Amino acid sequence: MPTFLTPGRHGYSVRFSRTRPDSLAVATSQYYGLAGGGTLFFLELSPEGTTIVELQKLEWSDGLFDVTWSGTADGVAACGAGDGAVIVWRGGCAAPLRVLRAHHSEVCSVDWPRAHLLSASWDTTVKLWDPESEVCLSTFSGHSQLVYTATFSPHSPATFASVSGDGHLKLWTCTESSRPAAVIKAHDAEVLSCDWSRLETHALATAGSDGLVRGWDLRRLTSPMFTLKGCECAVRRVQFSPHAPSVLAAVSYDFTTRIWDLKRGCDPLETIRHHSEFTYGLDWNALRPHQIADCGWDSLVHVFTPRSLV
Repeated sequence: MPTFLTPGRHGYSVRFSRTRPDSLAVATSQYYGLAGGGTLFFLELSPEGTTIVELQKLEWSDGLFDVTWSGTADGVAACGAGDGAVIVWRGGCAAPLRVLRAHHSEVCSVDWPRAHLLSASWDTTVKLWDPESEVCLSTFSGHSQLVYTATFSPHSPATFASVSGDGHLKLWTCTESSRPAAVIKAHDAEVLSCDWSRLETHALATAGSDGLVRGWDLRRLTSPMFTLKGCECAVRRVQFSPHAPSVLAAVSYDFTTRIWDLKRGCDPLETIRHHSEFTYGLDWNALRPHQIADCGWDSLVHVFTPRSLV
């Protein structure tokens, strides 16, 4: 299992490139994100797939809490920072391409699959950006507490979901910022993560500080279509597999990464314990079947294929 160490930096987010299966970006922070700066690492798997090589690291004056690759420009990534900025970098360039400023607190989620970019912040808002012109197009203010995640639907370019410390999952249309299209009380706790299924147009998952992962059917939002209990602490990220509609993964503050296959029940297929601190970042490789990357506060990045899926 290839592993990479980010010395003095605690991992918050890891993402595989959308176009190159061996390329990754990792967003990190000093001092657990409480003080100090942040570093974005551009990494690459070796041709043999046995080691992870550092291509470049880029420094920012505040912590970096999320990273996403551009869906339209190869080698370009955006990060959410503790000073409220969204920073756009291109691999190989030392200086940022753009710095987007409109949030008043930490930006803990960014998503950029197409031309427009989403950012979610502890200031309780989600913002829609045109990164090329550096213009904030809309502000979505429907949550009463900090917004942990906002992510576009892979099936409807004008739709996105957001989750918050207020316990709600909200669905939005980009053209209507004044109110959400749907509001769901998803957890009796903070909701830290959400993810759309890439293979089923009606499915979406949420994860909360209650240790639960819940699935939602957009055709009937009155109750969850499944609830998974397997994590002993808060679930920081959840993500459907892009290769199998019934498979999903989650990382938790209990130091684990867990894999479920809904076709085989609600118990985890596999519990992976290779971190010694909070496991914070998670991503499936869309270009390589069942390959996962995770990262944690122990400064380690791992790339692996769960044994249960081989």
